[in-house]
Amino acid sequence: MDLIIKNGTIVTAKDMYQADIGVKNGKVILIGKDLDHSDATMVDATDQLVLPGAIDANTHLGMPLDNIQSADDYESGTRAAACGGTTTIFDYVIQQPGEKIMDTLRKRKQLCEKEACIDYSFHATLTDVNPEILKDMEEAVQFGINQFKVFMIYSKEGMATDDGTLVKAMIRAKELGARLAVHAENPYIINMHTEEFLAEGKVHPWYHYQSRQEYVETEAVKRAVYWATSFNTPLYIPHLACKEGLDEISRARNEGYDILAETCPHYLYFTNEVYKYDGAQNYVCSPPIKGPESQDALWNGIKRGDVSIVSTDHCPFQSHEKNAGLDDYTKIPNGVMGIENMYPYMLSEANKGRLSFNKVVEVCSSNPAQFFGCSPQKGTIAIGSDADLVVYDPEKTFVVRPENMHSNVDHTIWDGVEFSGYPVKTFSRGKLVYDRETFLGEKGWGQFIKRQPLG
Repeated sequence: MDLIIKNGTIVTAKDMYQADIGVKNGKVILIGKDLDHSDATMVDATDQLVLPGAIDANTHLGMPLDNIQSADDYESGTRAAACGGTTTIFDYVIQQPGEKIMDTLRKRKQLCEKEACIDYSFHATLTDVNPEILKDMEEAVQFGINQFKVFMIYSKEGMATDDGTLVKAMIRAKELGARLAVHAENPYIINMHTEEFLAEGKVHPWYHYQSRQEYVETEAVKRAVYWATSFNTPLYIPHLACKEGLDEISRARNEGYDILAETCPHYLYFTNEVYKYDGAQNYVCSPPIKGPESQDALWNGIKRGDVSIVSTDHCPFQSHEKNAGLDDYTKIPNGVMGIENMYPYMLSEANKGRLSFNKVVEVCSSNPAQFFGCSPQKGTIAIGSDADLVVYDPEKTFVVRPENMHSNVDHTIWDGVEFSGYPVKTFSRGKLVYDRETFLGEKGWGQFIKRQPLG
């Protein structure tokens, strides 16, 4: 054996028990009591938890936006992820005008092969859904991609997908054993509000939220769910932020439809009050952070299983880029950070008793692995699974500051937030990549995860 983690309490989505873990060639090969091997590196996890690494199923690394791009590239973003206990990312790659899906995917894979510090895969975001692209989706599924995404917003930018085309993409994805994700907001109501606010000189970031209140997201979620249930196709709603949208998803799920909802840590911790004060520009994202009623509903949705996945939608921009929109909220680039904060935050909430550690593993690790076709390789601790392991100290207190984060971003919306408990070691396929606030990994270590078609 290469590595033995001893005396820890193993946590999976279903179990919690004390045992040692033996690792060889990046895989878990033994789980039992009193494991010993003279050549193995020994890690004592007494009084600590050992969990599967998180899977961040929603990131935007090095994402181009007009003449800038998101602040974290594949190296810095995956470095930060590892330091927060995330060992796999699924990055949304955006089809450029006139570009084939596979050209988009291959270019991004080449970048990751050079830069990624942990394992990775992609979702393909389609911005030009035409008959040729619908045909090309088959090759993408064979490549190992089983989720495609379209926008219901960004009509002025020419990226919105009309309802008829959205349904075509839903049906095509189902035929191929894939799932369609939709960014669900109504662009026409957003545009109406935005034109009114700018004409009235209402330019503060507060009006970003006002232009995208709960009903803007709710209407689009209901429309997407209606089409998915009408044509009986799988559907994924990423970055869900509103109560009424979740209510619609819960109704459809109760009727037996394959609808998955994802939410993000910033929707679970912050409320729309953040848009009223200094630094409001840093919280601008879409959908925006909503009110406390929606926040409570999302937590309840996690507990009852209608919110299946927690991911970050990590898409940060530097302070000067965010500040460029202080006099016009429409010029603030959309996106916040969270790739290093997701697992620590959710585990901290479990440590405080808000939910179980098993539930955190479920929504942050095992569900993404299962629903996106890479289980049991990822998302659990079992014989034969990748040794993506996190040692968590429930007694360690950690206060987030920009200077103790590991990304390229010069600020964080999590500044000053205190976590109860914190990851102290992260292993990626058995390699120690993070140890007590120090990154030990290397770029290029990450491997592409070929995901299987949906069953």
